[in-house]
Amino acid sequence: MSDAPGYYAHPTAVLDAGCRIGAGCRIWHFCHISGGAVLGEQCSLGQNVFVADGVTLGRNVKVQNNVSLYSGVHCADDVFLGPSVVFTNVLNPRAAVTRRGDEHYLPTRLAQGVSIGANSTIVCGTALGEYAFVGAGSVVTHDVPAYALVYGNPARQHGWMSTHGQKLHFDGEGWAFCSESKESYQLTDGRVCRMSPG
Repeated sequence: MSDAPGYYAHPTAVLDAGCRIGAGCRIWHFCHISGGAVLGEQCSLGQNVFVADGVTLGRNVKVQNNVSLYSGVHCADDVFLGPSVVFTNVLNPRAAVTRRGDEHYLPTRLAQGVSIGANSTIVCGTALGEYAFVGAGSVVTHDVPAYALVYGNPARQHGWMSTHGQKLHFDGEGWAFCSESKESYQLTDGRVCRMSPG
């Protein structure tokens, strides 16, 4: 598939026939986009990114260098994937046993605004809630709640983050304020809700 009006692909990138690429996307050196992949508008793929069949990226997804997105990965809008983030899609791989296709691939779902730090591994079958934040070098083996800050191996929760990536500090009544976005947040029963600015 050759360049089309509305997006840029470096000459070294390989875009297989059938892939769908939204307007304003930027695809850099040595990327490979498989025929069944879908990229929303304004996505950016750094050097040496692989996007497999069945992967969907929403609008404004930023994928840094050396990331492979395997079948079953679905990213909503505004997701950030740091350098060398690793995704899996089979829980029990064996070289001598063929495990391919939808009956074997477990989905991994990243909701709007999720950020994943460099060199993290996301084990298949997990879901990351809106604006969840994964620290660099983490291994995510379980679902992550919306706005949660997790890191470590295995990743565990160490607090909450705002939509602007600022750590939230809740008072005794369960309220926190993001000085950057001017948004307030309420923590109730272990769940965070973003309130209107002001």
